[in-house]
Amino acid sequence: MGERGAPRAVIFGCSGPVLGDGERLFFRDADPLGFILFARNCRDPDQVRGLVADLRHCLGRENAPLLIDQEGGRVARLRPPHWRLAPAPERLARLAGAEEASEAVRLNARLIAAELHDLGITVNCLPVLDVVRPGAYIAERSFGGEPDTVARLGRAACEGLLGGGVLPVVKHMPGMGRAIPDSHVSLPVVDASEDELERLDYAPFQALGHMPWGMTAHVVYRAVDRCAPATTSAAVIGGVIRGKIGFEGLLLSDDLSMEALTGGLGERAAAALEAGCDVALHCNGERAEMEAVAGVSGPMTEVAMARLARGEDMLGAPEPFDEARALARLDNLLGCR
Repeated sequence: MGERGAPRAVIFGCSGPVLGDGERLFFRDADPLGFILFARNCRDPDQVRGLVADLRHCLGRENAPLLIDQEGGRVARLRPPHWRLAPAPERLARLAGAEEASEAVRLNARLIAAELHDLGITVNCLPVLDVVRPGAYIAERSFGGEPDTVARLGRAACEGLLGGGVLPVVKHMPGMGRAIPDSHVSLPVVDASEDELERLDYAPFQALGHMPWGMTAHVVYRAVDRCAPATTSAAVIGGVIRGKIGFEGLLLSDDLSMEALTGGLGERAAAALEAGCDVALHCNGERAEMEAVAGVSGPMTEVAMARLARGEDMLGAPEPFDEARALARLDNLLGCR
């Protein structure tokens, strides 16, 4: 990472479509690992490319990770008229044949990757590997309630992204498909036994434990830790995510500003990093909160840097790809003739 050494173990959002002078100075001094973009940051392709370049220039690192949540359906930061509105994972999973569904998921992810690569975005927070149960708020964003299907389609999504030069992020570890309330507004609590969690919820993450990045869930799993959500639980991160699941990649917290977590933003970041997250994620771009997070987030550890490097080794040049043909095939699979 040059003379500055390892970057700070945090990823930040920014406030709008262009950086202010104060933001530039803050990001330069804070030296986060990278950034995440939201709809507020994305107006048109040229503007996004300029913002991405400006963010990396602040850090002096041309390969600083740029993340986005571009799942499809309701979770899409890039939208028409400048970008395709991809179908939700749930819709893709409903295709009748297993081979057709896998092909559709892979093509859809590859098309997303083409758009992201064109903008300089290198990491997409996809796929959702949560095995949903009845009433789960995340249902539309998941591939369904069968672990084998979720793992198979999750693998296809990862293959599509990697083929387009974009790193996938498997989420939300160790599985939040049982969560009824939305963790953006309150803390879900799961009472399932650990045997049941292992049989269903952990299984897709175990199947894709070699993927480069993963994200934690702001969910309490009482069978493992009666009080702390996974993001801030050493028992969940060490015993389950790194242990039983065997996840090998860079582990990112979910957004620290979500209402599922309590305490100040500095307390939340410190707790997540102490519990075993490699990197803390703060998304809303609010300066005071970012300053609090930066104040308790030290440089990335050697182990985290090795995990980061392993992921970067998976990030090759995009494979040859005919976008028009892929889109026509995807529309055909979805019945959009």
